[in-house]
Amino acid sequence: MRELKEKILKEGRVLSDTVLKVDSFLNHQVDPQFALKMGKELAGRFAGAGVTKVLTVEASGIAVALTTGLVLNVPVIFAKKKKAFTQEPGSYYSNIFSFTKREMVGIYVNKKFITRADRVLIVDDFLAQGEALRGMVGIIEQAGATLVGVGVVIEKVFQGGGKALREKGVRIEALAPVASLAGGKVKFINGLN
Repeated sequence: MRELKEKILKEGRVLSDTVLKVDSFLNHQVDPQFALKMGKELAGRFAGAGVTKVLTVEASGIAVALTTGLVLNVPVIFAKKKKAFTQEPGSYYSNIFSFTKREMVGIYVNKKFITRADRVLIVDDFLAQGEALRGMVGIIEQAGATLVGVGVVIEKVFQGGGKALREKGVRIEALAPVASLAGGKVKFINGLN
């Protein structure tokens, strides 16, 4: 998605060889119109997959997951990172490592929201080492639902998280696949096209 890549180059900040900060439009402050464009693009890529639910993990993936679900006209579920005292018994659970928070985090989805009949599309803001996606795939497997694929805004391909999932046959669509952040420069796979 050329417009996204241009926005990353203009507004993103490379903090290290592994960290790209895009908080001005994606994961702190959200540009709603741009989130809708990204959601339309992801929805278009999975239009024929029979998606019945979109799944993300709180919080940064919610905006793009919501716009993707809006375009696909399906419910959006976000895995919660803390078990609330109001949460009903019977949740799918997965434990993931959060690299940005540097801690293990449990994620939960109420069993009534994903069933065996569902065809689930995972949408998230970043794919780096694949921990969040691994956890969401685990929840889908616990439910006996079908994973139709993964849509991510930015994939840091060099960190390898997508490779393991692709080797398992998971379809991954990245709007901005990043080859490298070395030397403080964002280098995209296939350039800006």
